[in-house]
Amino acid sequence: VQLVESGGGLVQPGGSLRLSCAASGIRFSMYTMGWYRQAPGNQRELVAAIIGGGGTNYADSVKGRFTISRDNAKNTVYLQMNSLKAEDTAVYFCNAQFVNLNYWGQGTLVTVSS
Repeated sequence: VQLVESGGGLVQPGGSLRLSCAASGIRFSMYTMGWYRQAPGNQRELVAAIIGGGGTNYADSVKGRFTISRDNAKNTVYLQMNSLKAEDTAVYFCNAQFVNLNYWGQGTLVTVSS
């Protein structure tokens, strides 16, 4: 199983980034896909999740700014991040979950700074 994130980087406050996570080795459409983040000194927290059928869930801190989506044909999940704030700075991790199966990507760094 591999989850490979891409799209992180340095962006100014108010800017946008789109993260991608390409999955292999799983029946992608059956998995709940999620984006988590971990800032220095903080615990890893859920940012957004999307089930196979497309239902979504967001952390209150990102509602209205971030959008999670998935393309089951491409085995890929996305996180569109708009109106980025300094407090969004973190390593963002892709997660795939199905029953008792739980997989993580290696993470991609997002830095929001002027």
